[in-house]
Amino acid sequence: MLFLRRLGAHRSFRVGFALFSLIVLLAVFADLIAPYDPNKNDYRSLLAAPSMQHWFGTDGFGRDILSRVIHGTRVSLGIGISVVVMTGVFGVFLGMLAGYVRWLDNALMRIMDGLMAFPGVLLAIALAAALGPSALNAVIALTITFTPRTARVVRSSVLVIRELPYVEAAMAVGAGHARIIFRYILANALSPLIVQLTFVFAVSILAEAILSFLGVGPPPPAPSLGNIIAEGRNYLQDASWIAFFPGMAIAAAVLGLNLMGDGLRDITDPRLSAKRDAG
Repeated sequence: MLFLRRLGAHRSFRVGFALFSLIVLLAVFADLIAPYDPNKNDYRSLLAAPSMQHWFGTDGFGRDILSRVIHGTRVSLGIGISVVVMTGVFGVFLGMLAGYVRWLDNALMRIMDGLMAFPGVLLAIALAAALGPSALNAVIALTITFTPRTARVVRSSVLVIRELPYVEAAMAVGAGHARIIFRYILANALSPLIVQLTFVFAVSILAEAILSFLGVGPPPPAPSLGNIIAEGRNYLQDASWIAFFPGMAIAAAVLGLNLMGDGLRDITDPRLSAKRDAG
């Protein structure tokens, strides 16, 4: 309860939570909120400017941009959540293995360093292009890209926690490895992991938009925020709203997640909490 009260009192977290919750609600209730079918062509309303009938205007096929953005948030958030889950699973497994099993540490971390040597977005683009354009392949490419960073965060926490007295005491009384890992080490490594996954979520949404913009993400006509922007790049001078509104949706989602991540970091980091309490 104290943790929740601190989160509620943190201004950045409150703003980020409210902003991201709005995006999530749009994605969850897209079928009820969207005023039009996002894939329905209406050739009587080609490139219509924003109006009371079409709040965000229409695209080159007469499709309602507001409806496509609302449904696009569902696709983009779905990919982001999938990447977070997969990255969390593989990052925790590899980081825990490297931090707890000493003789595997060097080999696993050199592999992670090799993957991290490539710029993240370029690695994701290369993997997605090799696998082919689809939502599943985008998730696989982004998971491979972000897992090494998450594994290193988990490993760093494990290296510190495994040397603490209560872990050494558990080993001394004969506690099994599984009990030590899950009850004593992983439970105390969750705070930095959650903060890391919050930022992975934000970067995944942005990276998915980049992949879709380049044509290696979820293929049209299913809307994602990235491929809506890609469709609007040919109309930037005459119909800038096609790219503007999905871009704002991406910015809102990423900003909300980053503010939430900042709040979680401030609350869970004892040094920052001490400074805030002293101030």
